[in-house]
Amino acid sequence: MAQTPDSILKEIRSKTFQPIYFLHGDEPYYIDSITDELEKRVVPESEKGFNQFVLYGKDIDLTGVLGYAKRFPFMSERQLVIVKDANKLGGIEQKEQQARLEDYALNPLKSTVLVFCFHANADERKAYIKAINTKGAVVQSKKMYDNKLPEWVSSFCQHEGVKISPKAIQMLVDNIGNDLKRLSNEIRKIMVNLRVDEGIDAGAVERFVGISKEYNVFEFQKALMNRDILKANQIATYFSANPKDNPLSPILIILFGFFSKLLIAHTSKDKSERSLATELGVNPYFVKDYLLACRNYPLPKVANIIHYLRESDGRLKGLDGVSISEGELLRELVFKILH
Repeated sequence: MAQTPDSILKEIRSKTFQPIYFLHGDEPYYIDSITDELEKRVVPESEKGFNQFVLYGKDIDLTGVLGYAKRFPFMSERQLVIVKDANKLGGIEQKEQQARLEDYALNPLKSTVLVFCFHANADERKAYIKAINTKGAVVQSKKMYDNKLPEWVSSFCQHEGVKISPKAIQMLVDNIGNDLKRLSNEIRKIMVNLRVDEGIDAGAVERFVGISKEYNVFEFQKALMNRDILKANQIATYFSANPKDNPLSPILIILFGFFSKLLIAHTSKDKSERSLATELGVNPYFVKDYLLACRNYPLPKVANIIHYLRESDGRLKGLDGVSISEGELLRELVFKILH
């Protein structure tokens, strides 16, 4: 059975190592994180020159990799062999080569930790991957769904030992999206600039991530939520004047997510804070915002807004055959939402 990235990281941090890892998927963050943890822990720093090898798929074939894997460590308990860009590895698609890897995977050298960093989704039904999973670990690193990002940021900060406010989480998620590597880097950048006893709040995100205090997606959504016509139009105008830093496509995705949740909030029978937070997949801190938005936008209006958002997405992609700037499209959309 394939293991999760988090369970594997937990194992490695407790110095429990598998003889062979096959890390694959379209989310590089976990592939890199697991590899980094193995580099920190498998071979002591003083022995890395003799017992740690980093190979690249474009420069070597599978036979060469297995040659490294079958060596014994030099005066050490273990050696680490990492194959980066393993999806480009010579022979990885050849049945004869796969059979050799399958044979090795079923009887791996216990003193070698062999790591394949396969930066693409692999077919886990293949015999050699099944063999790896028998004696080692197969880990798929998938792109994270947007609704899971707040929970991921919260968990990441907890592991890093820093508190973060719900508003700060939402600002990071809204402005960075599901790029886990960038999210983790931005959080660490904030942490470096904090006092020991200080947590991450909205002000810290504004200062250190470079998000405008007044003109960001979080404040834009809030202005629409409050039906604040002046503020929403000010932010839309700012976005229109800075399209490179504020592309329309991610804004539409965020607004579609918000109004889709508003539709759920309207039709939910149990409107208690706990129940709605669970149903919407949001922090309970934000439930009051959705209840306010429900009052500002009746159910038929929400259905219309979702139609406007889909329509705007189609026009942005040129499906109506009419050329229109992103700024014009956004201002038109804001008018339809608010009136």
